[in-house]
Amino acid sequence: MPIVELDLSVNGFTGSIHEISSTSLNILNLSSNGLSGPMPLSFRKCSVVDLSRNMLSGPLPDMRNWEPALEVIDLSSNNLSGTLPNASAQFENLTSFVIRNNSISGGLPSTLGSLAKLFSVDVSLNRMTGDIPASLFTSRTLIYLNLSGNGFTGKIPFQGPHAVSELNQAFYPLMETLDLSSNALSGVLSPDVGSLERLQCLNLSKNRLSGKLPDELSKLTELEYLDLSSNYFNGEIPQNLSSKLLSLNLSRNDFSGVLPENLRHFPVTSFQPGNNLLILNLTPPPSWRPFTPSRSHLTAGITAVIVLVSIFVVAMIVILLGLYYRRKFQEFHKGSAFGGQSDTRDAKPGRSAGSHIFKSGVEPPVASLSFSQDHLLSSHSRSISSPKDDVTTEIVEQALPDPVSTSAVIKKNLSGRKSSSGSPSSSPRFIENQQPAMLDVSSPDRLAGQLLFLDSSISFTGEELSRAPAEILGRSSHGTLYKATLPNGHMLTVKWLRVGLVKNKKDFAKEIKRIGSIRHANIVSPRAYYWGPREQERLLLADYIEGDSVALHLYETTPRRYPPLSFNQRLKVAVEMAGGLLHLHERNLSHGNLKPTNILLSGPNCDARLVDGGLHRLMTSAGISEQILNLTALGYGAPELANNKPAPTLKADVYSLGVVFLELLTRRSAGDIISGQSGAVDLTDWVRLCNQAGRGIDCIDRDMAGGEEPSRAMDEFLAVAVSCILPDHERPNIRQVYDALRVITPP
Repeated sequence: MPIVELDLSVNGFTGSIHEISSTSLNILNLSSNGLSGPMPLSFRKCSVVDLSRNMLSGPLPDMRNWEPALEVIDLSSNNLSGTLPNASAQFENLTSFVIRNNSISGGLPSTLGSLAKLFSVDVSLNRMTGDIPASLFTSRTLIYLNLSGNGFTGKIPFQGPHAVSELNQAFYPLMETLDLSSNALSGVLSPDVGSLERLQCLNLSKNRLSGKLPDELSKLTELEYLDLSSNYFNGEIPQNLSSKLLSLNLSRNDFSGVLPENLRHFPVTSFQPGNNLLILNLTPPPSWRPFTPSRSHLTAGITAVIVLVSIFVVAMIVILLGLYYRRKFQEFHKGSAFGGQSDTRDAKPGRSAGSHIFKSGVEPPVASLSFSQDHLLSSHSRSISSPKDDVTTEIVEQALPDPVSTSAVIKKNLSGRKSSSGSPSSSPRFIENQQPAMLDVSSPDRLAGQLLFLDSSISFTGEELSRAPAEILGRSSHGTLYKATLPNGHMLTVKWLRVGLVKNKKDFAKEIKRIGSIRHANIVSPRAYYWGPREQERLLLADYIEGDSVALHLYETTPRRYPPLSFNQRLKVAVEMAGGLLHLHERNLSHGNLKPTNILLSGPNCDARLVDGGLHRLMTSAGISEQILNLTALGYGAPELANNKPAPTLKADVYSLGVVFLELLTRRSAGDIISGQSGAVDLTDWVRLCNQAGRGIDCIDRDMAGGEEPSRAMDEFLAVAVSCILPDHERPNIRQVYDALRVITPP
């Protein structure tokens, strides 16, 4: 059966795309992976192509060779270069064209505005220059236009009511969003701007526009967001601007006169700094009073509806609970056959509860060299099933080297494990009913290696470690993680590192001593390591922390073991995360792999503990590159890491921390694809767009806010998070972030 749709987004794929050979493929989605190399020359019969958030490079292929079937193309957030040719015949069916955040140069094709079906264009954050084609403002279909962050010059070619089409009919533009910010546009703002009567968002900030604002701005009655900041406008502000304005920024200009009365409810930051001659007379914000309806508002009809709805909801809850417990009862009886001799009363969900012994001599099951397994969360985990992993297992078998019959191990351990599918979201998924760790191949020289301690407060023998009962916690691109219980009851986490991941013994010992010397309440540091005689015998040992990751606390679905984190708890976690990171950075150590699955919350107070910090210092250059690719594919890698020789940096840590902050505030995963007015975007772009439009509070998790409007503390936390994901030259250091968080007063 021919494949019509292929969605492999957010899977950690690497390598290059050589050719699209299928003649039946209609939808191709390979977004948010680690794909590199040039783009394919043709997409055959595909109508939808999404290659965004990869590492594709080189010039764009000649678009004149592309098939006319293309309707939607998204190449955003790659390293593409070259220019855009005129190719109207090839794009007669094109509806959405997105190439934001690349290095495209040259001018914008004038034929783009003449495409009969095109409604969305986003070429922001490139290196394009020249004049903006007037055809974009005479399009009968274009609704969304974003040319921000380029080098466009000249005047804005607004077209007024005098513009006519070939049929001599009056021109009525449909444009709703226009963003021309951060360019080099000059001249006055034409009165023809008033022809865009459907416009809801207008951003002309950070240009060289000058002169007085035309009165025709008042014709934009649907306008909700207006940003004219950082220009050279002067004179008086027009009266009767849209009554629907929600966000206004006129700062860093030279306006004068008296501020129109209908704008006086906006904060002073909408007009200052700048505008020294403008008389504000701002209206103080009214005090908020909750509306309490009287009994007369609740008519008999409304009361009856409420009663009926309540009965219906209760009935549905009873039915769903019955189905749930029936299914769990069935699963219990099905799963009892796999319990062996272990006591299931002591077993915790998601952890193997067997009494298998840790022994050296064989490498444990490993993760794919190019797929991140970090969504297999350590600790008490659950899963949502689908048949998708059967395919993934076959891919892994072909990708791995086979020093110890790796493919057989993967078949045995992974073929029964399934993961969620169907959504481009990379929200973490969870394991359950995982079988016990099976590393029971004895080795005559299993004690021949070196067990070296980094902390004098702990001591045990290699034989005690080899006989310790072991439970598998999870797998990642570094290797496999186990919980081991020593004879004295002390519990350790043992990370069995993947073959070929780490440096030679001398360099490894030097770096592990430095990492192991870190002592901080919010950091889990290695306590010891084992260097065995075989290459597959490299173990890191640390204290076992009773608790679960931030990812599980945020994205755990029903039935929940933990109540949702309150705002105060999330702010506390953020402060502690920043404090731990500050401790590392003060010693010139970067964490290098900061994400929610590497942040544990322990104890009743949910104390944050950073894990896996600095492990990249133990790795080969190939291992470092792989870790960064995985981090980037999951949405936590800083944009500047996408270079030829990426290496973790202190500023990149701050970016990753900012993304985790956004997850705490929004309860959305970094890899989630969010649909909005500007199209499908990821978490960071969604927050940026909302924040630029003055709607940052719309991003905040309403459950955290208790259904009320977000508080000032939440706004301040959001501002800190947004500052962390700024470009690296604008990004604050961790000391500034930590200090900014500490002064936030919880509500």
